[in-house]
Amino acid sequence: MRQHRAPTDFEKQVLADLAALKTQMHSLLGNGQPGRLREVELRVERHEAFVQRAGGLGALLATVLTLIHLGMDYVKLRH
Repeated sequence: MRQHRAPTDFEKQVLADLAALKTQMHSLLGNGQPGRLREVELRVERHEAFVQRAGGLGALLATVLTLIHLGMDYVKLRH
């Protein structure tokens, strides 16, 4: 029959590091609840949507200003 020996300091340190890594992975990926990685993904998605809306509003504003400028030029030519 095999006798169990006491773990060495190195083995204890490796097991402690693995336990800490497991805890950190659960925090990062989630343990039944969304983890920090999912929270970052959601923030990036919200930011991308904001950038798309801002670009659309910028294009709309540029179009409106161009039409106003063209209208002003048309009025100058008519008088």
